[in-house]
Amino acid sequence: MPRLLPDSGPRRVLAVSNFVYTVGSGLYLTAGVLYFTEAARLPAGQVGLGLAVAGLLSLFLGIAVGHLADRGGARGVYAVTLVVQALATVAFVPATGFWPFVLAVSAATGAKAAGVAARGPLIRHHGGDRPQEFRAYLRAVTNVGVSFGALLAGWAVQVGTLTAYRLMVLGTAVACAAAAALLVLLPPVAPVPAGGGPRRLALRDRPYLLLTSLDGLMAIQFKVLTVAVPLWLVRDTTAPHWLVSATMLTGTVLVVALQVRASRSVTSPAAGGLAYRRAGLAFLLACALIPLSKGVPAWVAVTVLLTAVVIHTIGELWYSAAGFEISFALSPAHATGQYLGVFGLGAGLAEALGPGLLISLCIGWGRPGWYAVGAMFALTGLAAPFAVRRARGGEQARRAHRTAPRKATVAS
Repeated sequence: MPRLLPDSGPRRVLAVSNFVYTVGSGLYLTAGVLYFTEAARLPAGQVGLGLAVAGLLSLFLGIAVGHLADRGGARGVYAVTLVVQALATVAFVPATGFWPFVLAVSAATGAKAAGVAARGPLIRHHGGDRPQEFRAYLRAVTNVGVSFGALLAGWAVQVGTLTAYRLMVLGTAVACAAAAALLVLLPPVAPVPAGGGPRRLALRDRPYLLLTSLDGLMAIQFKVLTVAVPLWLVRDTTAPHWLVSATMLTGTVLVVALQVRASRSVTSPAAGGLAYRRAGLAFLLACALIPLSKGVPAWVAVTVLLTAVVIHTIGELWYSAAGFEISFALSPAHATGQYLGVFGLGAGLAEALGPGLLISLCIGWGRPGWYAVGAMFALTGLAAPFAVRRARGGEQARRAHRTAPRKATVAS
């Protein structure tokens, strides 16, 4: 298991800032929806619609802010996104109607998406020779922070009062603000001059867009353990309801312990494509196991579900390692923020549309729906190595074009 603070200097600052921020994320991820339905008294349908609108509106913000981070200095841009997220989270408290809620949650979701893109150049600059491995380490730290936040959110849910829920929301805002303040200790990263080519270079890189699409399809897997499995467990199995928390904890512990190790073997785009393929097959196996938990004794259901969660999380480790490697390795250094903003489009779309898709297939259709979802993941993983080879060919051609000597112009 990686140490929480393995390095001194800029990496430690980024890790501490990330940890503080993700404690707040854990608060919101665990009980944010409950705050809006139980404390703000908004209908669940309106909350779901508002979150979907916020997710869709934030999709392209990451590209613009990532480009701004490349050209204007990533540290300052990233800090601004955290401050905006803190202010938007505070606005949850007076948001007791649908439209104030949509405005507040859209601002917070947009700032979060922008922050992911703006942080990319910081990770590349301070991540050493292998920023992909540092990104994997930060994901392990993220899961530790989210776990702490989830424990604190459990108190708010258990108490169940308006005051407790509001303290949870304000705690999330304070975590965002504190994470931004810690960035003062980080050395600034000089803006990267434009390297030529079109202003929206990433949006014209078709092989990279293809990889973004494939990554987005596989990103729906994040909602399997947070949306589909809890609903399936409660509605369709005899397993005890406390197993919902146990499945979450199992996945979190595995990510904290193994994400860095899993990423060490993915050291090239080709290895990333193969990791996507392994991940897709693991997701297929997990999705084939989960429906077997229906109509069996409780102890069998518990065994089947925990086994499926372990297999799914192993796939998640490979999926994340592949995404870290490919998103950095195939993005030019002068446009890291812009490219990572584009790469985030897939995950953003999965965030907005994934829950509805999984509920419709896995819960509405039942056992055949689980098989269909697993097949989708497997086919996406099988396509990834071919897409990677195409993207690598395009990248090599661009590098050759940039380094080719220019012919002298002869005056007639």
